[in-house]
Amino acid sequence: MNSKTLIFVVVLTIAGAVFFYSKRPQPIEVEAYTLSEGEVQSTVANTRVGTIKACRRAYLAPATGGQIAALHVKEGDKVKQGQLLLEVWNQDLKAQVVLQKAQIGAHRASAEQACQLAGGAEREAARLSELQKRNNVVSEEQVDKSVTGGKSQRAACRAAQQTIEVAQAQLAVAEAAVRRTLVLAPFDGTVAEVNAELGEFVTPSPPGIPTLPPIDLLDLSCLTVSAPIDEVDAAAIKTGMSACVSLDAFADKRCSGIVTRVAPYVLEKEKQARTVEVEVTLRDPKDLAELMPGYSADIEVLLSKKDRTLRLPAEAILENNRVLLIDEQQVLHEQHFQAGLSNWSYTEVLSGLKVGDRVVLSVGKEGVADGTKVDIKP
Repeated sequence: MNSKTLIFVVVLTIAGAVFFYSKRPQPIEVEAYTLSEGEVQSTVANTRVGTIKACRRAYLAPATGGQIAALHVKEGDKVKQGQLLLEVWNQDLKAQVVLQKAQIGAHRASAEQACQLAGGAEREAARLSELQKRNNVVSEEQVDKSVTGGKSQRAACRAAQQTIEVAQAQLAVAEAAVRRTLVLAPFDGTVAEVNAELGEFVTPSPPGIPTLPPIDLLDLSCLTVSAPIDEVDAAAIKTGMSACVSLDAFADKRCSGIVTRVAPYVLEKEKQARTVEVEVTLRDPKDLAELMPGYSADIEVLLSKKDRTLRLPAEAILENNRVLLIDEQQVLHEQHFQAGLSNWSYTEVLSGLKVGDRVVLSVGKEGVADGTKVDIKP
């Protein structure tokens, strides 16, 4: 081989090497996570959005229909239990109360008269009976008439007293009729809405046809979050468990919650997604600040927790508990691991990985797979 041919072969070899080097797969830049120990919580969250509710809420309306004669509150007023809020026109019923009280007075006077006469007749009968025994001056017929008269007067006395009791019962009926025209606060609270005006007519809701209540009363001394939990997850939830509440209207979680109710039935509104209603009550007054009934909210119930355990971030985990492990040559290797506690952020590693191992976070990036060479972002 002459020198020209040798030079040509060398040049061709170098060119081929350069060509193939330029065409080789380039390392993919990825984000990595180095395994370490930390806190892992096992939590359950709601499947659909929950709602902030007042611990007590009452839609108040009078028990009888009529024209509103007095409206004693306005929206936003603070009221005490038993306070009069609304009154339907009831002058005729109040007049009945006055009439019954007057009749009771008259019946008492009549009863007193009848009982006085009964007492006098009984004393007269006793005197005649004594005279008849001593001197036989009074005939037995006179004594018998006198005793019978005394007993008759005593019966009239008892009848008059019973008339008083009847009148008192009638008074109670009249007073109850008046109370049916009044709306009283069943508990201390805040008037949320007043859906009536002075002079308007209100009627009770017909059966099965709800109507707008004149007064909506809320007890804001405590607030609960009611949210639906999937029936599969709800089985692990018990009252007394700790919970956090997240709201779209505020950035920070509020974690003073405690599960106060787990519904004893499954909701069937959606046949393929049946849920159980779970209520969480916030205990810290600071967590109640600025909250209002009606806010949308999510709950996260804490089932169990480990303060220090090996953990993986959720974005590093593939299906069936797999990760892409980065070796010393920056090549990816698929690795299975055994998972423990888990939540939306972290999963506990029981085996298959160790502290210091590096795994890929960018598992959804194109080209990231087993055997790929990578460059790790700083």
